[in-house]
Amino acid sequence: MSSKTKFKSTISGLEFPEKEKVYGHQIRQTVLNLIQNDYPEFKDNDCISNSELNIYREKYISKYLQTEVGELSELQQKVLKSLSNGKSLVSKVEYEKDNRTFGQKVADKVADFGGSWTFIISFFVFILIWIGSNVYILLNKGFDPYPFILLNLILSCLAALQAPIIMMSQNRQEEKDRARAKKDYMINLKSELEIRLIDDKLDHLIQHQQQELIEIQKVQIEMMNDILERIKK
Repeated sequence: MSSKTKFKSTISGLEFPEKEKVYGHQIRQTVLNLIQNDYPEFKDNDCISNSELNIYREKYISKYLQTEVGELSELQQKVLKSLSNGKSLVSKVEYEKDNRTFGQKVADKVADFGGSWTFIISFFVFILIWIGSNVYILLNKGFDPYPFILLNLILSCLAALQAPIIMMSQNRQEEKDRARAKKDYMINLKSELEIRLIDDKLDHLIQHQQQELIEIQKVQIEMMNDILERIKK
């Protein structure tokens, strides 16, 4: 076979039959990029053999599959990290530090006791003992005879003191509810943003996969056409 029927590959310097000659401008851009990564001096007017071109086509397909597996793993890691951050935020809400002052703690204790059945029953028993001791034991001649002016004074003072203490506790509870509602809003907002972010990533990944799969199909069709041309020859 004469040298006229052969050509020299630009990337390997080896000689191949003229029928296997492929110019750079005939190669698909995605595959051409791989060739130029290994051989930056390769231009559109340079040529390689069909067998060398198939090697880079296979590299492109293999690289795509490896990239997709890596992207899926990275996405899973980001989702797990996002869920971990959300858990820490929730635990912060559930187990917030108790930074109440001594007066606020006393107000909460008084409010809790004043709104319980223990207080109601014990106070009712106290009133019965007070009235019974003055009417039946001391025959209405004791320290607080009927109409029990001292008892009324005690009840009035108790009500006057208990009301603002309960209001203090209610104000603290309202502040706590507002803070909890704010944190709940932050958690909901964070969850919504995470869902949107994951949705956008999935859309981008699906769109990217579709484009890459179309490109792979085109490369495979070119390889099949080359095989068919060899069979015909």
